[in-house]
Amino acid sequence: MSAGAERAPASVAALWTNARVVARQFALYFAVSVAALALDFALFAALTKLADVHYLAASAISFSSGAAVTYLLSVRLVFDQRRLGDRRIEFASFFLIGLVGLAVNQAALLVTAGGLGWPPMIAKIAAAGFSFVANFLARRTLLFTARQAP
Repeated sequence: MSAGAERAPASVAALWTNARVVARQFALYFAVSVAALALDFALFAALTKLADVHYLAASAISFSSGAAVTYLLSVRLVFDQRRLGDRRIEFASFFLIGLVGLAVNQAALLVTAGGLGWPPMIAKIAAAGFSFVANFLARRTLLFTARQAP
């Protein structure tokens, strides 16, 4: 048997273990995101319906509030590895990734509410799905994986 064939079961086992870790993190991140999204939607609704704030401005405010909740819950409940040692830099990076997510969110709102004429609350649902996937992938890859050995 070749050395490559002997390593194959270990590689498959490692891939399976990694897939289970990612699936667990994805599920927990989804739960955390649902909590943050509840805040996001409630604040968005209050700002647009009660305070008559334009839907794009309201979305930026509500999305940013949800991002702060997502960070706090993510570092406590979801991710057990951290690439950055400085928590201030980590939070700033987390928030910057969130701004990319906000751009995805705003673009989706602009297309669905502004271009297609969907009601803003329905458009917000579609926008949340797009930004959720973008944020999870970016944050897990860039912030919450093991540090590379020097």
